[in-house]
Amino acid sequence: MAPDSRAGTLAQPSDLVDVAHLVRAYYTGEPDPENVDQQVAFGTSGHRGSSLKTSFNDTHIAATTQAICDYRREQGYDGPLFMGRDTHALSEPAWATALEVLAANDVTVLVDDRDGYTPTPAVSHAIIRANGGRSTGAGLADGIVVTPSHNPPADGGFKYNPPHGGPADTDATSVIAARANALIADGMQGVRRIPFARARASAGSYDFMGTYVDDLPAVVDLALIKAAGVRIGADPLGGASVAYWGEIADRHGLDLTVVNPLVDSTFRFMTLDWDEKIRMDCSSPSAMASLISRKDDYDIATGNDADADRHGIVTPDAGLMNPNHFLAVAIGYLFGGNRSGWPDAARIGKTLVSSSMIDRVAAGLAKPLVEVPVGFKWFVPGLIDGSFGFGGEESAGASFLRMDGTTWTTDKDGLILCLLASEILARTGLSPSQHYTALVTEHGDPAYARVDAPANREQKAKLAALSPDDVTATSLAGEEITARLTEAPGNGAKIGGLKVTTESAWFAARPSGTEDVYKIYAESFRGPEHLAQVQAEAREVVSAALG
Repeated sequence: MAPDSRAGTLAQPSDLVDVAHLVRAYYTGEPDPENVDQQVAFGTSGHRGSSLKTSFNDTHIAATTQAICDYRREQGYDGPLFMGRDTHALSEPAWATALEVLAANDVTVLVDDRDGYTPTPAVSHAIIRANGGRSTGAGLADGIVVTPSHNPPADGGFKYNPPHGGPADTDATSVIAARANALIADGMQGVRRIPFARARASAGSYDFMGTYVDDLPAVVDLALIKAAGVRIGADPLGGASVAYWGEIADRHGLDLTVVNPLVDSTFRFMTLDWDEKIRMDCSSPSAMASLISRKDDYDIATGNDADADRHGIVTPDAGLMNPNHFLAVAIGYLFGGNRSGWPDAARIGKTLVSSSMIDRVAAGLAKPLVEVPVGFKWFVPGLIDGSFGFGGEESAGASFLRMDGTTWTTDKDGLILCLLASEILARTGLSPSQHYTALVTEHGDPAYARVDAPANREQKAKLAALSPDDVTATSLAGEEITARLTEAPGNGAKIGGLKVTTESAWFAARPSGTEDVYKIYAESFRGPEHLAQVQAEAREVVSAALG
């Protein structure tokens, strides 16, 4: 970052969103159905946008909710729909819009019994419990989470979780998005809706927090953490986990301090991210600067994004851990004899842009590794049937099985990953970062980074459709290319981009779903200078492939 960058410094009044203006735009903005930037579009985590850009408005959410009602009716899902929301300013109005449409369609909606905020993992946990492992039959439950995750305060997000409890796949989202856009183009003629007061009165309640928190000992050894006296500092970053951490401390007797108990939809207490924007990214050293400054106050300090599906781990000896580093440590710990109730054949799931350190850890443990495209949805089948003990992605999202080898959640769960860091310390006497140092001694020290390169809509589409034959290069950064991948080796699914590997390095290029750039992920076990060479040549390889 530039020397005069404000990254890592506390947000100033000029950085804050005008909440009243944002909410007004939500209700008054009318999307142009012919403008692709103002249409409903589901990425890997639902539809996201901002009312200020007419990409997340009352019209979008009403149409999308009606489309979900139509979809679940076609699929025969007639059980309750669990609905949660995070602390973004647009989440409350979008939650209200959705409730009005759901009630008009006679959907049984269950909302938080405290009328509070609900993390994504608590919704997934509720769906899993309600369905009891069933995927067919009457009474199947599903859910909606109103959240843009770690995105800036002006953004809104809306995602659907079908009865398997995880993020909806394209077989659902493509149908839902197409139906929503058709409803908008038709002037909302097919949208059913009743006034909020009637809709709210018709909704049932569910103890999301109590049910989730009481069940935590089934997935993390909280008694061990308590007995070891681990001093924990938990920062919700103003997000949906704010009440959960205090409840976890109280119910399980942990020495846990909620570092920042404030909720403010401007997120004025955040330090600015690398680009001087407010972003609740618990994997960013800039966004986590406040907690990092207090690393010596706790044995383990943790952060979560706004819907608590991501984790950030801070230790006194290393500060904020790189997400890839903690994933490798967590896998080594969980599969290294500390989950005796898991099936011997339980596999490790990773996204193809996660660190190859995970590959080396898995090989050292002689455990099967499955590499899938970006997106947590790819881990859902394995977490449901217990064939995946762990599924994790490079952006600090992961989940794992209960102690007995059954399903915990099928969506990312930042809370259990944060608690796992304390379990690791309690059982081994070493911090997760100290464990990573041991992994480096055993397997080498990889340099990993992600950078962006410009690409227009046509170029991004071409990148997503590449075949291995489009790559003519034979070497990368002085090493022979060993593989050119456009499909994930773990399941054969299209990766929507390209991955190129050598003996000691790799890069992957994927188009951004929200910006005119493509993302280059790269890693080298030969150090930062070699990584820089890999990144430079990756741009050349991609440019040549795109013509």
